[in-house]
Amino acid sequence: MKTDSQLQHDVIEELGWEASVNAAQIGVSVKDGIATLSGDVTSFGEKWDAEQAAQRVAGVRALAVDIRVNLLGSAKRSDADIARAVENVLQWTSMLQLDSVKVLVEGGWVTLSGEVDWDYQRQSASRAVRYLMGVTGVSDQITLKPAVSLRVVKEDIEAALRRRARDEAKDITVQVQGTDVILSGTSHSWAESELARNAAWSAPGVRQVVDHITVTH
Repeated sequence: MKTDSQLQHDVIEELGWEASVNAAQIGVSVKDGIATLSGDVTSFGEKWDAEQAAQRVAGVRALAVDIRVNLLGSAKRSDADIARAVENVLQWTSMLQLDSVKVLVEGGWVTLSGEVDWDYQRQSASRAVRYLMGVTGVSDQITLKPAVSLRVVKEDIEAALRRRARDEAKDITVQVQGTDVILSGTSHSWAESELARNAAWSAPGVRQVVDHITVTH
């Protein structure tokens, strides 16, 4: 197990390795495995990258962030300008349906809300706006549509297998727990198992597919 001083050294080194972060402006302290970052940065994107860098260090149990975003004169934007920029970049994000994400900007802080079908869409929305000029923070309040249906998932899998000359997916068991789909049972080939996994992922709202299928030859 690393000591606090070793963790502090490793976090400082990781920040220095992250090209998008001015490590000299960020202080690092560690106590009982909990790292604290402090200081000033010139953009929310830099703050985000510093947080991600610190969390990559093995042994860091938790992270406290006391980093302030101080925009330089040329980087400051009005909330209206930021809102327009956010809406434009979201419209150009091909992974999102038009108007699926709502935008609120206050004091440079962007709050995203709305509903999307898949988690990767939620992540792509946050990723698209966090590096925009003038943004001081991003709150992701986007939710996933609770649309995972056991009947729909099972029917999709059965239909996919029938298209590949299998009569039915009678040997594959489908369970739904919240937004997770759990597959178990047996299949006749690896390709058949992959087909079942892909069919499960195609259902709106699915966040995770757990594959316990055994392939029999």
